[in-house]
Amino acid sequence: MTEAKQNTRKWQLNWRLMVFTGAFLPLLVGLGIWQLNRAEEKQVLLEQWQQEAQDLDWPEQAASGLDSGRPVTVTGLYGQRSWLLDNRTRDGIAGYEVLTAFYPLQGPAVLVNRGWVGAPRTRNELPDVTPPEGVFSLTGRISPYPEPPVLSSKSAIDEGWPRRVQALPGSVARAEIPELPGAIIRLASGEQPGAYRADWEPDLMGPQTHYGYATQWFALALVLTILSVVASYRKTGTNNDNDNS
Repeated sequence: MTEAKQNTRKWQLNWRLMVFTGAFLPLLVGLGIWQLNRAEEKQVLLEQWQQEAQDLDWPEQAASGLDSGRPVTVTGLYGQRSWLLDNRTRDGIAGYEVLTAFYPLQGPAVLVNRGWVGAPRTRNELPDVTPPEGVFSLTGRISPYPEPPVLSSKSAIDEGWPRRVQALPGSVARAEIPELPGAIIRLASGEQPGAYRADWEPDLMGPQTHYGYATQWFALALVLTILSVVASYRKTGTNNDNDNS
């Protein structure tokens, strides 16, 4: 008998493997479909928000709900009060995120995160973050106040303006400007009036992220199917028969 005949492969059902595959394959496919549905929901939500940003003015947007990640456009002028959010680094360089009061022509005042600016050489110095004068239209996204971590201790708040802080809860900001809403605005880019380095990571998990997760789940389902099929083919012949005896 030739070597080829002795080592032929034959389909042999492995019940344990089939039970394992039957249990996990629908789960992986279901997770992939769920991520696709989430991606469609996020796409619809983003399109709705984009349309509302074009159709609604700031007072209507503030009244309709300031959901994190929602795009927004406001027209008004900067105020003179700015907070410097301490211990913010970019590319290993220490600096601050600059939050400045902004007064729309209509509707409540709001804090605008203008982005990151490098810190001077010494702690005794503060960067010059004087905002530009005039009326501007700013575009950005709604973002939560930079609240402190739950376990952090309260730190002393500097006096004067700009004011250096470790965190800026809404209650602290509203102690200075009572009409502030329950969220702030992050500028969409550094190309806008008064902006610094505004290279934020997305606040909202967009549709592309869900599509990526769906691809991973479907890929795992495909790998599981292939491995199950390959593992079900076993060598048959003299040697294998002797091993199974």
